[in-house]
Amino acid sequence: MAILYQILPLVLIFGLFFFMIILPEKKRKKQYSQMMDALQVNDEIMTRGGIVGKIVQMDEEHVVIETSSDRTKIKLVRNSIASKVYKEEAKA
Repeated sequence: MAILYQILPLVLIFGLFFFMIILPEKKRKKQYSQMMDALQVNDEIMTRGGIVGKIVQMDEEHVVIETSSDRTKIKLVRNSIASKVYKEEAKA
């Protein structure tokens, strides 16, 4: 019975850790993967470095974005995309 009292707190801590950290991270990874699969040309994106631009060309590993009215183009690795910018965010 004493062993149960020693193991129970460890099991509770692991359960709390699982529900507070591991499950939300899996959900974020799944949402990111779905967003990356749904990207298309003319979508507005933000890179991990904070650069905002419109996708003008895509392939399996790289994305070319246009960043300003000067039509400056930047070639990026797909993993550098942080999120898709939606119209509500662009106005704010």
